Amino acid sequence: MAKKKRKGKVTRKREEFTYRGYTIDKLKKMDLKKFAALLPARERRTILRGFSEEEQKLLRRIREGDKTIRTHLRHMVILPEMVGVKIGIHNGKTFEYVEIKPEMIGHRLGEFALTRKKVIHGSAGIGATRSSKYIPLK
Repeated sequence: MAKKKRKGKVTRKREEFTYRGYTIDKLKKMDLKKFAALLPARERRTILRGFSEEEQKLLRRIREGDKTIRTHLRHMVILPEMVGVKIGIHNGKTFEYVEIKPEMIGHRLGEFALTRKKVIHGSAGIGATRSSKYIPLK
């Protein structure tokens, strides 16, 4: 039996994001206790213990729809209501702006603003020892 050849490209439908079987719309409508039950133990415990003053203030600003949100709260768990918001996360020196995507739900803000940068060593300078000054000709 011969297969028919199709003309043109075959387009694949992009799958909608789901977290533990729930779409982003269902997650946003879900109450906090039900959502916490879906999270890993450490994040679930953080949410069930309640949010601090600073965390509540950050959530309030996100709900109001502020344009620029900057925070030092690297330990804040990413909730479904944060999806689509651009947040400046402090890395110890500057604020790194990160757009929250659905795949980030359940992680911490600090995971997306690295605090250390790669070490790039230069060549030996003045006062270096004789052995470290050696540079091969070829």
